[in-house]
Amino acid sequence: MAPVTSITANVNARLADALTSALPEAGGADPLLRRSDRADYQANGILALAKKAKANPRELAAQVVERITTGDLLADVEVSGPGFLNVTVADRAITETLAARAADGDRLGVPLKEIPGVTVVDYAQPNVAKEMHVGHLRSAVIGDALRAMLDFTGEKTIGRHHIGDWGTQFGMLIQYLIENPGELSAETDTDGEQAMSNLNRVYKASRAVFDADEGFKERARKRVVALQSGDKETLDLWQRFVDESKVYFYSVFEKLDMEIRDDEIVGESAYNEGMPETARLLEEMGVAVRSEGALVVFFDDIKGKDDKPVPLIVQKADGGFGYAASDLTAIRDRVQNLHATSLIYVVDVRQSLHFKMVFETARRAGWLGDDVTAHNMGYGTVLGADGKPFKTREGETVKLEDLLDEAAERATAVVREKAEKVGLTEQEIVENGRYVGIGAVKYADLSTSANRDYKFDLDQMVSLNGDTSVYLQYAYARIKSILRRADAGDAPVAHPELALEPAERALGLHLDAFGDLVFEAAAEYAPHKLAAYLYQLASLYTTFYDQCPVVRPRPAQEVVENRLFLCDLTARTLHQGMALLGIRTPEKL
Repeated sequence: MAPVTSITANVNARLADALTSALPEAGGADPLLRRSDRADYQANGILALAKKAKANPRELAAQVVERITTGDLLADVEVSGPGFLNVTVADRAITETLAARAADGDRLGVPLKEIPGVTVVDYAQPNVAKEMHVGHLRSAVIGDALRAMLDFTGEKTIGRHHIGDWGTQFGMLIQYLIENPGELSAETDTDGEQAMSNLNRVYKASRAVFDADEGFKERARKRVVALQSGDKETLDLWQRFVDESKVYFYSVFEKLDMEIRDDEIVGESAYNEGMPETARLLEEMGVAVRSEGALVVFFDDIKGKDDKPVPLIVQKADGGFGYAASDLTAIRDRVQNLHATSLIYVVDVRQSLHFKMVFETARRAGWLGDDVTAHNMGYGTVLGADGKPFKTREGETVKLEDLLDEAAERATAVVREKAEKVGLTEQEIVENGRYVGIGAVKYADLSTSANRDYKFDLDQMVSLNGDTSVYLQYAYARIKSILRRADAGDAPVAHPELALEPAERALGLHLDAFGDLVFEAAAEYAPHKLAAYLYQLASLYTTFYDQCPVVRPRPAQEVVENRLFLCDLTARTLHQGMALLGIRTPEKL
C-alpha cells in the first residue's frame, strides 16, 4: 500500500511514512512499528534492512534519525539497542489526528477495502423440528459479528443458514402425521415456543412408534423416497414442518438480538436437485471414483487407524446422497450463482476434517481456486463449570432459549440495583437488562478465540468487573452521563495546542488505532481481537477518568473541552465497536 501522508491518516501510518521517507534507498521497506513501553512506538525494521544491505544497523538507524523530518508529528526519536528506534509522538499530532477521526462520522477512521469482494457466510444452522440448544450459540454469534465487521470494511456479505431440513427423520415424521392427521394443528402456530413444543411432541411420538413397529419403520423409509422424488402430499407436510420450525427459529434469534432474513435460510433441501449433477461432474472429471459401489474421493494425506485412505463419500452405494454432496453443491451455487469470492463456514471444529476434504475436492474440480477461497472457521465447545460440555443438572443439553432467558433475568437484577440512581423506568430496566444479558453471552463467546473452548459462567459474564461486556457497557453509560452533565453538545472541541497528560496520551493513541484494528480483525476473521481492543479501551478510559479531572475539580476551559472531546470519541468508538460485535450500548445504566 502506498504511504499515506494526509492528516486524515492515523498516527501509525503517518509515522511509517516519515520513517520510510527518511531512507528512500530502502525502497519503501516496512519500518515494523510496534507500540512500546519505552516510548510511544518502536521501529524494528532497520535490523532486517541492515542485514540485507550488510550494513551496521546502529549506523543505519542514526542516518534515519538525522534525516527524518519531524514537523508537528514527532517529539523525539532515538536509537536504542542494536538498532531499534524509539519514537515519541508529539501531543499536537495525537490530538489533530483524533480530530480527523472524530470528523469521519461513524467510520471513525476505519478504511474501506480497495477491491471489495463477495463473502458468503454460512452460520446459524439449526435443524428443522428440533429445539435449538447451547451448541447453536457460537455459530450464530460468531457469524453475525463476522458479517458486521466485513460489511463495515466494504465487503458485500451474503448469509446462508444451511438448516437441517432433509433426511431420514422426515420420513418418520411425515408418515406419522399421515397416519395420525390430528396430531398437528391445522393452522401454522405463530408463537415460536408453542410451535416447537408441538413439533417436539410429534417427533417423540413418531420416534416411539418407529422404534416399536417394524411395519411403520418400513413405511417411513418408503416415505423418505417419496419426499426425495417430490410426492406432493409428502412435500406439503414437509413444508409444514419447515414453516413451524421457522417461527421458532425467528423467536430465538430475536432473543439473541439478531436479524435473520428468510431469503438467506437455504437448507439442505435447496441443493437436492443439484446433487446428481455434482456427482456426475466429479466422476467425469476424474475427481471422484467408484469404490465398492459408492462414488468417493480419496486423499493421500488422510488415512484411518489402519493406515487405509479415508474417502469423502459423495454418493452412497444405494444411490443416496449425504452431507458431502449437499456441501459441494452449495459451493457450486455460491460461486457460480452468488459470484462469491470468499466462503466462510462457521461450524463446529469437530467438522474440520469433513470440510478439509470438501474444500480439497472443490479445488480439484476447479470450483475453488486463487480467485475463490474457502475458510472453515471451526469453533470450540461451550463448557460448564466442570470443564465438560455444558449440560443441565439432569445431563440434558441446555436449551438456547432457557439460557438466554436466564442471562436476561440475571442482568436485569444487576441493572435494577442502580436503576433509581440513574433514573430508569421499569420498562427501561427490563429492556436494558435484556441488552446487558444478551450482550454478556455474546461477549463471553466473542472475546474467546473461535477455535478455543470456553466455560459458560453467567455469574462472571454479568459481572461489573473484569473482561465482560457489562464492564464495557457501564463505561459507555458513564461517559454519556458525564457528557450530559457537562452539557457537551454534539461535537466537543479538540484543542491540539494543549499538552497531554500521560493518561490522555495513552487513551488517544489507543483511539487512533481503532481503524487499523477493525480492518485487520475483519480480514483475519478475528472478532476476539476487536473485543480485546474494546476492553483495553474501557480500561484506559478508566485510568484517564481517575487521573484527569473532567468536570470536578474543574480545570481550565480549554482543558475541559479537550477532555470532553476524548470522552466523546471514546464513547463513539465503544458504541461502534460493540455494534460490530452485535452488542447494544444503553446510554443509562
